[in-house]
Amino acid sequence: MPSSARLTALLDDWGRGDRHALDQLVPLVYAELRRIAAGQLRRESPGQTLQPTALVHEAYLRLLEQRHGEWRSRAHFYGVAAQVMRRILVDHARRRQAIKRGDGLTFVSLDEAADGATPPLSVIDFDRALERLEQLDPRLGRIVELRAFGGLTVEEAAHILHMSPSTLKREWRTAKAWLTRELAPEARS
Repeated sequence: MPSSARLTALLDDWGRGDRHALDQLVPLVYAELRRIAAGQLRRESPGQTLQPTALVHEAYLRLLEQRHGEWRSRAHFYGVAAQVMRRILVDHARRRQAIKRGDGLTFVSLDEAADGATPPLSVIDFDRALERLEQLDPRLGRIVELRAFGGLTVEEAAHILHMSPSTLKREWRTAKAWLTRELAPEARS
């Protein structure tokens, strides 16, 4: 894997409009984006039609449209990619739900991004709960997004959010507890 400094420099150059930097950047980040996408899709229901390559390509196109000018670091770039992939997965699940009226919804598991086990949840229900959490505490919502959708480690997410890993772990546990309670079957009915 290339150095974080090299990726950050290429991201900075791309943000300033250097097309050559983008050409160098794509092969360097593609494998990591594909790993994140594959992790997301492993949590999906069987029969998922979206493939990791398609998710990466769609995310890549959306990232190009953003033309983000101030990438602070490699981890920041992957954090933004996690947001983009979240939107793609939710949009895909909504389209499938509209077509199938609830059959074959995609699922996510909050605990697959860390330790433990909970029943899989509809990505749409999960996204709605995450939006409510973001309204209550934007930082907790961002932690969940980076860990559950982005597949970032505690250390990477802590770096992006400018906090210590121990603080992030504590807040991650708080966010998971809130979401678990919010997404319990009795809370959803």
